[in-house]
Amino acid sequence: MSEIEAGDAKVPLTPYQRRLFVFLSVATFFEGYDFIALTQILPNLRADMALDKAEGGLMVSFITAGTVLAFFLVRAADRLGRRKLLTLTIAGYTVFTFASGLAPEAISFAFFQFLARMFLVAEWATSMIMAAEEFPASRRGMVMGVIQGCSSLGSVACAGVVPMLLKLPWGWRNVYFVGIIPLIVLAVARRGLRESQRFAEQVAQKGPPQRTPLFRIWGTKHARRMLQLALIWGLSYVCTNNAITFWKEFVMDERGFTDADVGTAITIAAVGSMPMVFYAGKLLDQVGRRWGAVVIYGLTVLGALGAYGLHGFWPLTLGLVLAIFGTSSVLAVMNAYTSELFPTDLRGDAFAWSNNLLGRIGYVLSPAAVGLMASSFGWGLAVQVTVIGPVLALVAILVWLPETRNKELEETAAI
Repeated sequence: MSEIEAGDAKVPLTPYQRRLFVFLSVATFFEGYDFIALTQILPNLRADMALDKAEGGLMVSFITAGTVLAFFLVRAADRLGRRKLLTLTIAGYTVFTFASGLAPEAISFAFFQFLARMFLVAEWATSMIMAAEEFPASRRGMVMGVIQGCSSLGSVACAGVVPMLLKLPWGWRNVYFVGIIPLIVLAVARRGLRESQRFAEQVAQKGPPQRTPLFRIWGTKHARRMLQLALIWGLSYVCTNNAITFWKEFVMDERGFTDADVGTAITIAAVGSMPMVFYAGKLLDQVGRRWGAVVIYGLTVLGALGAYGLHGFWPLTLGLVLAIFGTSSVLAVMNAYTSELFPTDLRGDAFAWSNNLLGRIGYVLSPAAVGLMASSFGWGLAVQVTVIGPVLALVAILVWLPETRNKELEETAAI
């Protein structure tokens, strides 16, 4: 990854581009760690705090609602700049991750995780915007795919350490205490981060961005595209936000797995999915966004059905491989489209509206619905039903969205 192709020529990455690639990849690593962390500790947390299945589902929904408030932070990327927002979100996520480990009861835990998710998702969205703006069209999908793929590395790390951390005196709280250590290092490393070139050029040409009306994008020609993407995000999240979150609950409750079994299975599945996850971005550059979406969304559906419908350690683990791949790689598809189809001065606004606000409706409400359904029908059926979301999302992509492969952002924003 020391070179980026530009047409037929190969242009070496500058030292700064290499550092930026590493920085954004490390930042996204913790999205995967935190996502799997809640999944890994949920049964232990419910037992510790005397929560039933429905209450657990409601708590997860409340926590994920923090991703909606990230809307206001992500919008600020078009005013404050990409670099300043990354600094803010890293600091905020670090503080509230540590506070989650200190929470004395369920309400405070949910509140701290709510705020941690707000900063985390804003960090992730801003990282994707910066990646789209700083790397050339011929490798944009690969770069964004690798950065998103680092989420799976975070999953591997978390799955590997949680069974050990649960045995220590502080139990599930150790997961959040350990999780802040690399983030402190990351907060220091961000000192060499520059503003994205496209944003800096815009400021040089038009002056510092001013505070913009909340509904600014609704009065532009890009409003329709934003709404299309919001629906696709929401439909995708209906499945991807639950396929991993409740898997430990499912296999322990309905398949007789132990904590150790779950840790082994998730580690194997995360490691097994990584080559596919890291290839997903390159696939988008090779076959295009639309055909790449067909492959990725199709495997996501198969993974969710298998992970919650099969029996036996290895069949369930294989299903989980595809589910982890899909959960990560669907984001690579949507990150590419959401970053590519809007101009620089609206890119943060469009990402905030389509993903962090409107698109998060399915993300926030679906865990509560799955938890309530699981109380009557079990986790397996409750999660399998959610695959209708990515099926409809794929149809919408093929009907509404154009091919953007190998096109510069100025070109794709005008489609």
